[in-house]
Amino acid sequence: MTETVPTAVSLDSGVKDEKEVFQALFRGDRQGKITRQGIPTFTDPLEERKWMKEHMAAAFRFFAKNGYSEGVSGHISMRDPILKDHFWMNPFAMHFSMIRASDLVLVDADGYVVEGGAQLPINEAGFMIHSEIHKARPDAIAAAHTHGIYGKTWSAFGKPVEMISQDACNFYGKLGVYESFGGIALAQEEGRNIAESLGKDKIACILQNHGLLTVGRTVDEAAFLFASLDRACHGQLLAEAAAANGLPKKIASHKEAQYTADAVQNPHNFYTEFQPDFELIVKESGGEVLE
Repeated sequence: MTETVPTAVSLDSGVKDEKEVFQALFRGDRQGKITRQGIPTFTDPLEERKWMKEHMAAAFRFFAKNGYSEGVSGHISMRDPILKDHFWMNPFAMHFSMIRASDLVLVDADGYVVEGGAQLPINEAGFMIHSEIHKARPDAIAAAHTHGIYGKTWSAFGKPVEMISQDACNFYGKLGVYESFGGIALAQEEGRNIAESLGKDKIACILQNHGLLTVGRTVDEAAFLFASLDRACHGQLLAEAAAANGLPKKIASHKEAQYTADAVQNPHNFYTEFQPDFELIVKESGGEVLE
């Protein structure tokens, strides 16, 4: 499916620099006519909401394809572009692979289901985690947390991943660790503790004995980062197994890791990283995911 980019509007300060960094990641023609747009902007907030919900539904199906579903665990939240203190979540006990845009649930600041979305219950633990993150991080439009096998296995060490690959550098200097486990998050205090570990500028957090959590300026970014971090945890586990048998690891230096991070840690880039999967999911579902 070809996405139509709506008429652009002026963006907040700093976006121009982000777009300049993003443009340096690819090359078009000499005249600058062949390019990528990055995150689209909207003049109609209702169209923006529709577009966001479509991408959120696709993110859930992407998670299903990657094996991130486990019973009723796992959730993505997304701040509504119109009602800023409301956000969208997945319905409780609906398999990720079945979610359509119309199945998403709109909840208020206290986590209660309101009109405007599907009239279905949500995961209580999901609200406790995500509501505190959205309060602490106004820049976080979306947050993702599920129980992928590699992320939750590496989380048992209570350590960040090392810069053993170029892809791991997606998280260089931007990865928090919550070095505790308060059990299933049915109390707001646990949500606050997780939000504090995420901090004011990190894009991901490893929750000890629990799993992974990522945030983004778009739901696309949060979804891509989650998969990227889960794969980084997978790579770390394999590297640790090899190292235990006497093979020394070589870690990227600060200079190399920071250079890579400066190039890729950009919301326009992380949004774009998800688009091949978004388009594939739309095609494979025959457009059902957008309904």
